[in-house]
Amino acid sequence: MKRFSLCLMVLTALLLGQAAQAQILLPGPTQVVPPPSPPPPPKLEVPKMPRIDAQPSYNYRPLPRNSFSDRFSKCLEDAAGAGLGPAHRGTYALRCAN
Repeated sequence: MKRFSLCLMVLTALLLGQAAQAQILLPGPTQVVPPPSPPPPPKLEVPKMPRIDAQPSYNYRPLPRNSFSDRFSKCLEDAAGAGLGPAHRGTYALRCAN
């Protein structure tokens, strides 16, 4: 009887022990995030070398003209600086601005 009870206890322990182990949930394998891809290599541009025998390029575009209001105001200031009276400033400014 002792043998039978001992075998029964061992068998019960084995069956219940496996059932108890099945309840333990181990964490799954960690998901390894791959490292980011390396940045693209910098684009190196060779600067354009000036040629010795090349003709120099000039910008022949004329400077933009100021507006009539700007020119008239400047002419009034010039007339006042020249010592003209108020009556003569208007005449001077009209001729100067055109």
